[in-house]
Amino acid sequence: MLEFSQHQERVFFGMSAYFCFEGIPFHAIVHKREIIEESRDKFVIRDEDTVILSYPKSGTNWLIETVCLIQTKGNPKWIQSVPVWQRSPWIETKKGFPILINKEGPRLMSSHLPFHLFPKSFFRSKAKVIYIIRNPRDVLVSAYFFRHKINLIDNPESLGTYFELFLKGNVTYGSWFEHTRNWLSMRENDNFLLLSYEDMKKNTRGTIEKICDFLGKKLEADELDLVLKYSSFQAMKENKMSNFSLVPEHMVTNGLVLLRKGTTGDWKNHFTVAQAEAFDKVFQEKMAGFPPGLFPWKYP
Repeated sequence: MLEFSQHQERVFFGMSAYFCFEGIPFHAIVHKREIIEESRDKFVIRDEDTVILSYPKSGTNWLIETVCLIQTKGNPKWIQSVPVWQRSPWIETKKGFPILINKEGPRLMSSHLPFHLFPKSFFRSKAKVIYIIRNPRDVLVSAYFFRHKINLIDNPESLGTYFELFLKGNVTYGSWFEHTRNWLSMRENDNFLLLSYEDMKKNTRGTIEKICDFLGKKLEADELDLVLKYSSFQAMKENKMSNFSLVPEHMVTNGLVLLRKGTTGDWKNHFTVAQAEAFDKVFQEKMAGFPPGLFPWKYP
């Protein structure tokens, strides 16, 4: 269970912007306590479903775009006509949950839920999960800048403030370290595919082929080329169904930029030497026991 200081409670719970469910903070704007509880205890994930799972700001929407294009063999009509949050609804959100419970046939869905809050039915199913991880230093920086584009939540006044909250797990969806540790316990399961943002950047085509194999999808070379083309950073940035430009203006500041840079290692431009050292120390403590080769970024 997370413990919050009075200052952190103001950051989280000021103006009822957040609520805490079993130790995990959630946005009251997009989440509801009853939905999270119902999705965990009663929502049925079917054998034919596919779930895209991640900690926030790990490349989730890029992965969704890629999987959607794999399903259409590179045809961009679907991704250019239906918003990303409708193509792969979020299990735990007010808008996503009703769509999923009423949808028939194989479903594509997304989630940031930690292991202990994920639908229990998944663990008795053959449904496939694709879990994407990203260097948590880049996750932290990306999340900080993203938050400052949203008007409906309390934003930390500095990167330094957010840095401390992140290391303690006092951020939306809780600790990156706990989220990742727990989900990585599934990595040897046949219905669990582990990907990394860094590998997707380094070898995008190879990653797409790996996803195709996992999902049992056979794409020809020209179809793979189309998936690459329409899931590129520039293509997604220009696609209003994928770049979140459809979000109402009153909710954002100077336009919501979902795709800010699309790079790796940006944390080096923002961390101080002391912050980098502090982060490495926490990483070593929290992620002890995992082989260094499991993470595609530099291991402390």
